[in-house]
Amino acid sequence: MNVVVRELRANARTLLVWSLSMVAFMVMTFAEFSAYYKNPEMLAMIEAMPVALLEAFGMDEANLTTVSGYVSIIVPFINLCLGIYAILLGNNIIGKEERDRTAGFLMTLPVTRRRVITGKLLAAVVSSTALLLVVMGTVVISALPYQWEATFPDFLVLVAVAGFIFNLFFLGLGMLSAAATRRHKLSAGIGVGVIFALYLASILAALTERMSFLRWATPFSYFDGVKILRNLRLDPIYLVLAAAVIVASVAATYLCYERRDLYV
Repeated sequence: MNVVVRELRANARTLLVWSLSMVAFMVMTFAEFSAYYKNPEMLAMIEAMPVALLEAFGMDEANLTTVSGYVSIIVPFINLCLGIYAILLGNNIIGKEERDRTAGFLMTLPVTRRRVITGKLLAAVVSSTALLLVVMGTVVISALPYQWEATFPDFLVLVAVAGFIFNLFFLGLGMLSAAATRRHKLSAGIGVGVIFALYLASILAALTERMSFLRWATPFSYFDGVKILRNLRLDPIYLVLAAAVIVASVAATYLCYERRDLYV
């Protein structure tokens, strides 16, 4: 428990900065939505855009003049921000002990490495979940001035569940990258690069049927906002794939961290 509290305190400032940034982002996003809300002229303008562009961002299926449709379109951008935070958090929470030369102190405490990793993992889950709750709360508050569709509450719950799993996906990858290498700045940069690569892969998968196989490789396609809104459920196959990656990355983190020589 001491490790959990220690990590929560250490990451509190970063969480606060990210929370304020995400609140500002969501407020600006819904300020833009005021121009779309129940505006047939804006809808006609969107429909006149190239079909390929509409398909790439899911705008061919979502009605941007409704609250649910608009939120479904911004889900990938929300997930992108959450994923960047999660992978950087996972990388930092493991790598900072050697970076800050505190690994020696931590290892002198009467705790095993496995317990240290467990404490760090729990703290990271709490922090990433807190950011997700801030985002979802801001979405709800920002959507209050508009008339909700009957399915909007159920849709938002599914988006929150998907966001939680999405967080765990990249949190596990971030922790694994830090546990497997001592070059923490490099691993953090690679991690962010991987997120953007997976995001681009989801766009390519939507652009052309020849690239549709990419949707199996990217969690952005697993938890696509437009598909969640259309089906009002999360695809069980994608849930299993995401769970497999999470379990494998966390298990590999324990294995790598317990066997490696720490730089003190």
